[in-house]
Amino acid sequence: MSTEPQRDARQDWQHWHEQRVAAVASSYGPLSLTGTYWLSDHPEGRIPAVPGQWREDGDEVVLTAGAEDAITVDGKPLIGSVRLTADHAPIHESRVESAGRRLVVLRREGQWAVRDFDPESAARRTFRGIEATPYDERWVVPGTFRRYEETRSVRVENADGKERGLGLSGELSFEIRGVEHTLQVAVEEDGTLWAVFADSTSGRDSYRFRFLRPAAPAADGSVTVDFNRALLPPCAFVDHFICPFPPPGNTLDTAVPAGERRLVEG
Repeated sequence: MSTEPQRDARQDWQHWHEQRVAAVASSYGPLSLTGTYWLSDHPEGRIPAVPGQWREDGDEVVLTAGAEDAITVDGKPLIGSVRLTADHAPIHESRVESAGRRLVVLRREGQWAVRDFDPESAARRTFRGIEATPYDERWVVPGTFRRYEETRSVRVENADGKERGLGLSGELSFEIRGVEHTLQVAVEEDGTLWAVFADSTSGRDSYRFRFLRPAAPAADGSVTVDFNRALLPPCAFVDHFICPFPPPGNTLDTAVPAGERRLVEG
């Protein structure tokens, strides 16, 4: 039997891993996040270390700045006020910038926040890489996606200690070592799946939970589940993200020693 397909798969994984490390270490990757500031914690509108005055107003945020704040919006200096909605573009394309920092407007369950992405962050300077298990074809398994009749929302703890809703669209079933397992998953806008999961290595030989992002299922629900591409969540890189913990039933009672495991310690 030819080993060429396995070699190609290993090369594809290596390329994916290198791209992933480069993205994490990029100027506005997750390592550059230096703070998530909820406006409800700053009713006067002034956030320490963040220029400008930020005030929520219903479905918008009003940002007021003077020349001393050195803020630009859409590439133009802001002197006065502008009304903003939540950012959905990539961080480096966000509307508000100040001295190379990107100030990103975030909304979660009706609560507004400002995130400060700084390319000069300490976490970015000290990053040494992502520890990941080399590609192993045994961790590529066939799966089946079954969509719920209606999307469900469950309350789960987030990395910042607060509970928030997590939308779930269906179940992904697959076998590991002959035993069937199931994960509750969300369906992204492009049809791909997203699962937050833990396993018996979590918090011991790998980070306390990870993400899995299988491709969009076929019409019959069949989908490839590749644990070689299990991802560290953003909160594994800095503490300022609010990643959801695994929902009930998404902690596998077996070890998954594949994919990204934890940060390389310097």
